[in-house]
Amino acid sequence: MLRQMDGSDAVAEAVGLCRPEVIASYPITPQTHIVEALGSRVKQGKLGTCQFLNVESEFGAISTCIGSSAAGARTYTATSSQGMLFMMEGVYNASGLGLPIVMTVGNRAIGAPINIWNDWGDSMSARDAGWIQLFAETNQEAIDVHIQGFKLAEELSVPVMVCMDGFILTHAYARVDIPDQEQVDEFLPPFQPRQSLDPAAPISMGAMVGPEAFTEVRFLAHHKQIEALDLIPQQSAEFETIFGRDSGGLVKSHECEDQETVVVTMGSVIGTMKDVLAGMRDDGHSIGALTIRSYRPFPSAVLREKLKNAKRVIVFEKSFALGMGGILAMNLRMALQDLPVKVHSVIGGLGGRPITRDNLRRMFEKGMRDDLEEPHLHDINMDVVNRELDREKAERRSGSIAENILQDVGVVAAAKSI
Repeated sequence: MLRQMDGSDAVAEAVGLCRPEVIASYPITPQTHIVEALGSRVKQGKLGTCQFLNVESEFGAISTCIGSSAAGARTYTATSSQGMLFMMEGVYNASGLGLPIVMTVGNRAIGAPINIWNDWGDSMSARDAGWIQLFAETNQEAIDVHIQGFKLAEELSVPVMVCMDGFILTHAYARVDIPDQEQVDEFLPPFQPRQSLDPAAPISMGAMVGPEAFTEVRFLAHHKQIEALDLIPQQSAEFETIFGRDSGGLVKSHECEDQETVVVTMGSVIGTMKDVLAGMRDDGHSIGALTIRSYRPFPSAVLREKLKNAKRVIVFEKSFALGMGGILAMNLRMALQDLPVKVHSVIGGLGGRPITRDNLRRMFEKGMRDDLEEPHLHDINMDVVNRELDREKAERRSGSIAENILQDVGVVAAAKSI
């Protein structure tokens, strides 16, 4: 059914169609509307016997999810930003125990300084936690990937994060196709856990593992991620057969075949980029794009095949490893090692900074000339940065960087407008 709705309500519809049995939540911007909408549906009796638990914290949410999933219930939660950090012990425990929890991450920057807008800092903080991480480009993909996420999690007995850009997707209204319950039921069978707690057949879950077995346990968790590299495309093809659209897979090509320059990114930013790149191709430039849908597991073999003929790759990401550079770029460089492909690292959109067509085109043109510094901070105001560096050299008690920057942004902007 075609409907005009915001991304949060669309995700709530999709999760409800997956027949969750337990939803544990604690609201945090920008995912609040998702769990609010699910809470309303449970209260209205639209989700059958599903239990909705509004817990005292994000740590309480993931802890409740661990308990309900261990007991054999199809389980869902959502979080963002600082909420992810508060969950972190449980995030690692959920994957270490092999529990097929599905969690929406409304991607948002991590403070301090406090910032409620979009980047990928929260998901990246958990990139090595053992969860599958799937990034959605549009609200339609967010709907479809959640449905696929439950099936993937339960087949492998591993937790799944569905990552969608905060505000850009969660609060954006768009026309989406909400599936029928019959279609979802055909694709997603009733939950049959690989392990569950049962008083009639007592077992231990989460027992201490010493040095004699810990490596083997971690390797098996890694093996599940590798299995997902085959299972994700298979389930995507099955989804397309039933629902009539392609909304999954490991990567998606945007006219990148046989192009000299390929832009690699994730999430919603490709929507702006596609228009820019189409215009550049019209002007005779050899440039295309590739979006990564499965960040964990990282589809190294597929990326090597897709990019083996490129002269250069421009990785654009909304994540920054301080002291190192672009996180996605580092992963891609590892995947492409020994191939004659130059990889440029571009970091942009941090804390929700706008990504404009004009600035993208100028950056892409510099990249095609191999004229980008490493890493390239897209659209950074070096006048403001240098003012703070000069202040720190001149004064021992130079004050809070964040407060100083806020003041300097206004000063520099005013000076340039004269």
